[in-house]
Amino acid sequence: MTRTMNSQPRSLVRVILLQPIRDALACLEALAVLPRPTVGMVLMIISLVACWFLYVAPHELLHALGCIVTGGSVTRVEMSPIYGASIYAKWFPFIVSGSEYAGQVTGFDKSTDFRYFATDYMPFVLSILLGVPLLKISGRRPHPILLGIGVVVGLAPFYSLPGDYYEMGSTLTTRAVTIVTRGFGHPPLFESLRSDDVFKLVSEMFSKPAEFGLGGFVSVAKSAAIVFVSGILGIMLAFLTYWLGHLWSVYVLRIRPVMVRPQSTSPN
Repeated sequence: MTRTMNSQPRSLVRVILLQPIRDALACLEALAVLPRPTVGMVLMIISLVACWFLYVAPHELLHALGCIVTGGSVTRVEMSPIYGASIYAKWFPFIVSGSEYAGQVTGFDKSTDFRYFATDYMPFVLSILLGVPLLKISGRRPHPILLGIGVVVGLAPFYSLPGDYYEMGSTLTTRAVTIVTRGFGHPPLFESLRSDDVFKLVSEMFSKPAEFGLGGFVSVAKSAAIVFVSGILGIMLAFLTYWLGHLWSVYVLRIRPVMVRPQSTSPN
């Protein structure tokens, strides 16, 4: 006997939070039914690694596209040489080989918060349109190669939490603080707390407090609160991005959700 829906009402928030976990478990269960699950797992890992190396450059170029389509300009995108930076630099003059990260947009127009947010968010449109659907497909039937791609592209919002998603959260938080404190039309307060690397940001807040205006308990408490709220908003945005991918998959691409099978129980 199967059931497609829990008889007890569930909140939308709980459903959104659990959806990535449900999809991941469905993918693993699909791999487990292969005649040779170990071979399937190896193929998935090979696909994942290959996709990661191929995905870095399009990810950074989509950041640049987000800035350009909102009226801005990009002057510098740093990429590690192992991801083909020298090759892409032949076609895109703003790409520079050499970065402490896989890739990072270090020179772009941040004159408006909308452009700033769009620049950060654009690569994750690919997660919605392609990555999450591939995870859905891999959850219905075992597709190790597609699963590897789906993990890299579909789950990108979650491994980008300390980077792009913190930066999006901090853009929203600092703007909200500015509006509440000064009203509309003012430059953002606490702009130095916007960062694409929250771990590096926190480290520098401790090692170089003067650069962040941390001269007393009140300023430290305010900055810590902004970083914390920005992180929470980033997490919320990541789950919402995945949920958009879920809605796109189910209602536009018509990928049917996997049925939930209850555990069998032995008779008394």
